[in-house]
Amino acid sequence: MTVDLAQRLAAISTEIGSPLCVHLNRRGQVVRVGVGAPGQNQIPAQDLPRYGRGRLSGLRCLVTQREPSPPAEALLIPMVQQRLDALVVLVLSGAGFARRGGGAAGYVKSVYLAHLTLGDPAWLVSQALALEVLAQEDFLGLVQKLEDQLQQSPVAHRVKGSGDQVLLVGLHTDRRTLQEFQEGLRELARLVETAGGTVVETIEQKRSHPQPHTLVGAGKVQEICLGVQRLEANLVVFDQDLSPAQVRALEQRIGVRVLDRTEVILDIFARRAQSQAGKLQVELAQLEYLLPRLAGRGQAMSRLGGGIGTRGPGETKLETDRRLIQSRISRLQREVDQLQAHRSRLRQLRQQREIPCVALVGYTNAGKSTLLNSLTQAKVYTADQLFATLDPTTRRLHIPGLGRNPQEVLLVDTVGFIRDLPAALMDAFRATLEEVTEADALLVVVDLSHGYWRQHLETVMDILQEMPVHPGPHLVVFNKVDQVTSSALAAAQAQYPRAVFVSGQDRLGLETLRRRLGELVELACAR
Repeated sequence: MTVDLAQRLAAISTEIGSPLCVHLNRRGQVVRVGVGAPGQNQIPAQDLPRYGRGRLSGLRCLVTQREPSPPAEALLIPMVQQRLDALVVLVLSGAGFARRGGGAAGYVKSVYLAHLTLGDPAWLVSQALALEVLAQEDFLGLVQKLEDQLQQSPVAHRVKGSGDQVLLVGLHTDRRTLQEFQEGLRELARLVETAGGTVVETIEQKRSHPQPHTLVGAGKVQEICLGVQRLEANLVVFDQDLSPAQVRALEQRIGVRVLDRTEVILDIFARRAQSQAGKLQVELAQLEYLLPRLAGRGQAMSRLGGGIGTRGPGETKLETDRRLIQSRISRLQREVDQLQAHRSRLRQLRQQREIPCVALVGYTNAGKSTLLNSLTQAKVYTADQLFATLDPTTRRLHIPGLGRNPQEVLLVDTVGFIRDLPAALMDAFRATLEEVTEADALLVVVDLSHGYWRQHLETVMDILQEMPVHPGPHLVVFNKVDQVTSSALAAAQAQYPRAVFVSGQDRLGLETLRRRLGELVELACAR
């Protein structure tokens, strides 16, 4: 940076009465000039000369201000977001003079130099300096020293070669209690881990209602920006659904990808789907979720609406993408309808053979697949993960009949439920969920070892009530009794005296479950 460039910039800013922001590369060449603060003149990450973990962007920023005070946080946060080499704040003197032969002088009263650090806060600001002193600063040496520190930092070593480093953001509104909010964040963290990410930190905010533009307040967005840079996170996940406009605004301010809870669940489903039917339904759910967000990102580019202002070069890429997605959705919906018809024919065959069908339903990770394996000697994949199994599995089971020989039933393992189940999943998985509505009876499996098993049971029952066809009679089965205390078990038995208490993994209480299952089937067949 030269003294003459700084003086000319200060003179122009004084003349127009507005702050100016200039970005320089490491050769001292001007890359971008804008009116306003650095936050209003950010350069997209893909346009930065250098970008990556352990590296600075290769740009330094000069900005003018009238207040004779160190730069405010609003100026420093954009420096952190863009990983600028340095931020130079020129404090205007309010007057100056033009030198003979051109040029300007006397417009800069003092300067401040700020750069990134590994501490908290994430920046270091110098004392007020004379412009001539700053012009002698070895910027390239300063940048090299900073990048060496970043490369040697524990955070840079921790994230190297690993998956997504995720920063969680939770918004606590008046609609949820503190306990429900905290449990929702814990569940979101497990969803992220199931999807292959690592949660590096959680940021919370309490508001009476969401902020329309960014969901959280402006100050909290700045805190998220600092957290992303400090922790080297490359993904931010919110615990509530975001609109397309909110995603676009947040990604522009934070500088990394932003997802909501629904997108994480869709990603898990895409990973877990094994059968052709499961993959088909997951793709349909993803496209139905993407379509309105695709339209929301570029409605202003549309040229097919007709009327004044819509005439132009013809069809844009937005319309092409939207049309292709709509065509693919229509095709997938036809295939899902065919899948529904196929499953309906299978159910009709079972009904003709008079084989009762019992569906295992419950909150995700309640142990449905483990219980199915223990009862039928099946070999369905099980793991202590959310949505470990996605595709429905049917196995035969012999249960004791009432006053006659043992009878045969079909036991169907279904996809787990979760609170606020995305509507796109409910619609796309209608062929699978019909296994629940068409079953003769239900076994509602509850994880008794979970601290919020009552809320999980309530969520499952609410989802069942919302289905277009109400399922048949049900039996509540409390699983994982080997992992709870005797007092907790006694309390659940007192509250649900008609329930069955088992351990699918240790095969405890299975004979009682078989007997009660026979009674349930007899009741269902008598209706």
